[in-house]
Amino acid sequence: MPFRPDRPYNDLPPLPPKEDVETKAVLKACIAARAALAGLKVSGELIPNQSVLINSIPLLEAQASSEIENIVTTTDRLFRFAGEDGNPPDAATKEALRYRTALHQGFRMLKERPVSTAMAVEVCRTIKGIDLDIRATPGTALYNEATAEVIYTPPEGRDLLKDKLSNWERYIHEAEEIDPLVRLAVMHYQFEAIHPFTDGNGRTGRVLNLLYLVDKGLLDIPVLYLSRYIIGNKSAYYDRLLRVTTEDAWETWILYMLEAIRETAEWSNRKIHAIRDLLGETGARMRRDLPKIYSRELAEVIFVNPYCRIADVVSAGIAKRQAAAVYLKALVDAGILAEMKAGRENLYINPALLELLTGTRP
Repeated sequence: MPFRPDRPYNDLPPLPPKEDVETKAVLKACIAARAALAGLKVSGELIPNQSVLINSIPLLEAQASSEIENIVTTTDRLFRFAGEDGNPPDAATKEALRYRTALHQGFRMLKERPVSTAMAVEVCRTIKGIDLDIRATPGTALYNEATAEVIYTPPEGRDLLKDKLSNWERYIHEAEEIDPLVRLAVMHYQFEAIHPFTDGNGRTGRVLNLLYLVDKGLLDIPVLYLSRYIIGNKSAYYDRLLRVTTEDAWETWILYMLEAIRETAEWSNRKIHAIRDLLGETGARMRRDLPKIYSRELAEVIFVNPYCRIADVVSAGIAKRQAAAVYLKALVDAGILAEMKAGRENLYINPALLELLTGTRP
């Protein structure tokens, strides 16, 4: 039965695709993407305290991945509220922070099990903040934002969706003759096409992409800012996804994803080097200007938490509360941090790091 956008696509073909997914152009692009990922993996080891990276680049990814779904907040707001126990003031920031939490939880889950349907359910539950499951009700459809016309109706029926997800799971782990980056591109299309949840599918799929790279040993920690490329090439992202469905255009889709991986791995690599350099410069400045309070741990804590609180210094075991307040105030007086009032407490902001993370450099 031919594809019709307004009918549930219950005939979505199982994996592996019938077409050759490892064409000459794809294999060439794979080499460049893998080289960029290898460079990123090495760079991630340059910063001894991995929390510096795990607390920063995934927040950028959370902001951009949410923006793809028109959930718009700012990276500045995300960093400000990332360490708060209370609720952020707006729904978009709250939802983007849940994306970051889902990525962290998924990363921890990888120690016990590989990427799977069960992991996808847990990731989506965290992103949405509700106890959802594979959808059972009909009526899900995707629309063109400009024209409001239906462009795709995913398969329907919980049993059918579970069968398709089982096939998806087997392919991503058992098709070992196919390069894992090619499998990632195929996996992402198929997950989007199955569309197993009533909402949150795109963000869940993008979290799974990063977890899959860690699962397959291509990254040690999920610090690839992949949504940056998708946000900059959003129309091509949706166009190429749809063309796999309508034209079996696998090559153009896989090439898009490989270029996204290469470009963002190189960008993330440059960003990590810049963070390392700034951390080194800040530590040297503290050692020179504030020798009585300097420690490597204190320098690192203001990079782990760009909006630092007295409690962050205390919980890092650097000092008790009164001394921690003195240390942070000294960093403000030295021009390394800026101070702002937030309710009953003060926030100590690392402006150079925030500019680096949210600005256009490096």
